Amino acid sequence: MKFMENSGGGVPANSLSPRKGEGQGEGWTSIPTHVYARAQGTFPPLLGGEGRGEDGRPTNFSSAHHHKLIAALAIIFLFIAGSVFAAEDERPVVDASKVAVEKANNTALPTFHIVGDSTVRSGGTGVGLWGWGERITPFFDTNKLNVVNHAIGGRSARTFYNEGRWQKVVDATKPGDIIIIQFGHNDQGRIGDPAMKGRADGKGIGDETVEDTKPDGTKELVHTFGWYMATFVKDAKAKGATVILCSPIPHKQRWETGRDFTTIADWDQQVAKNNGALYFDLTLVITGVYKKDGAEKVATYFADKGTHTTDTGARLNAACVIAGLKSLNPDPLANFFSEQGKAVEPYSPAPATEPASTNAPAAKP
Repeated sequence: MKFMENSGGGVPANSLSPRKGEGQGEGWTSIPTHVYARAQGTFPPLLGGEGRGEDGRPTNFSSAHHHKLIAALAIIFLFIAGSVFAAEDERPVVDASKVAVEKANNTALPTFHIVGDSTVRSGGTGVGLWGWGERITPFFDTNKLNVVNHAIGGRSARTFYNEGRWQKVVDATKPGDIIIIQFGHNDQGRIGDPAMKGRADGKGIGDETVEDTKPDGTKELVHTFGWYMATFVKDAKAKGATVILCSPIPHKQRWETGRDFTTIADWDQQVAKNNGALYFDLTLVITGVYKKDGAEKVATYFADKGTHTTDTGARLNAACVIAGLKSLNPDPLANFFSEQGKAVEPYSPAPATEPASTNAPAAKP
């Protein structure tokens, strides 16, 4: 059975891309012609009509010249604005050849495998972007546990699977290992939209598929977000590993009212329940901390417009992951925390709010 492709709506005449959906940024801003002030001196009025110089005499600019100038200025403005906005909050597909491949230091020990996107591993690129997976190792006793970060920027569950990255994780997995998986920032959007760079998954958790034609003309059968996540769980469990799914870290702008990644969190939770995995709502764990810290302080946790964290933000989110792990019952990592990890309190959601975990919080000893 095939599901219908998300229509997404048409592209407005005065905008560049409809980038809609959770995790998709805020899109491009339309540029109305009234932002251009009426020119003085020898320049023509940009909204049409006859131009006049300082002496009041008509200039030699025709209406055709006016329209050409408007078009030229608009193109320049769009180019500059696009460059600025992209630099502020890019979600690039990171070149894998430039990302170091991590491996377990001691194969005799169990390994904590981390899978995700650039919010999990950014490598300090750009203006100091770091993911929580790059700052979580100090919370564990590495004499008892390997910590291996397989995350790579710009990937969705779909592309992490299709590029063979997931298979490499499976090949490195052995009985007793634990795998945590976080996707969602690059997964939503319209399949086939060039702006999505071939990353959008199908909606839901079912077996529905849709055929996507890539720019090179090849065809790809795209599955739902839940299908990819369920496949990860099943493959890992077949190798004797414990799997933990967690919802994505929230955006800078989407925590003060409501919540971020509602749909993704719901799909993760359902996949975990249906396939014997563990789950905690990392989005809400972090949101709770943000609400205590306030918007001004939260702004310092982000290195761009609202997706990627600074070193400080990554360390905070890593601690939140530990708090989320400790809310699981049982917590498969309970015996592997360092002193720093032991100092983190388990996450406990506020009463009468959305459930943050499929498991009851662990009782304190």
